[in-house]
Amino acid sequence: MIAFVALLAGLVFGLGLILSGMGNPAKVLNFLDVFGTWDPSLALVMAGAIAVAIFAFTWAKRRKTSLLGEPMQLPTATALDGKLLTGAALFGIGWGLAGFCPGPALMNLSTGHGEVWLFVAAMLVGMLAQHAWAKRGAS
Repeated sequence: MIAFVALLAGLVFGLGLILSGMGNPAKVLNFLDVFGTWDPSLALVMAGAIAVAIFAFTWAKRRKTSLLGEPMQLPTATALDGKLLTGAALFGIGWGLAGFCPGPALMNLSTGHGEVWLFVAAMLVGMLAQHAWAKRGAS
């Protein structure tokens, strides 16, 4: 049942990316180009996502388990440290340069475009490098 719900959630997320245009790198880049061909429509998508998340997280904080009985694992960190700010900056730079973030990039793998595959490969290399760096620092 958990795997089915995860699959269903992934499908709904992918459909939302398609309908909102978040999977189209040109639309994303136009949203980021505030002094050029700015497309503000993704701001509405983000505002809608934030509105839903506020209610969902408020509800989730009151619960010990999920609807499927799994323990709630909500983030507890509140500090704005160097790791968070560096990660956010790298995410933003990658998003601004490529027009992709991880979810839409994985969704766009099915298009077969080389630049999408290159982005995902670079993303995976970055994730492995960060994991190795973090592991090195922990020892």
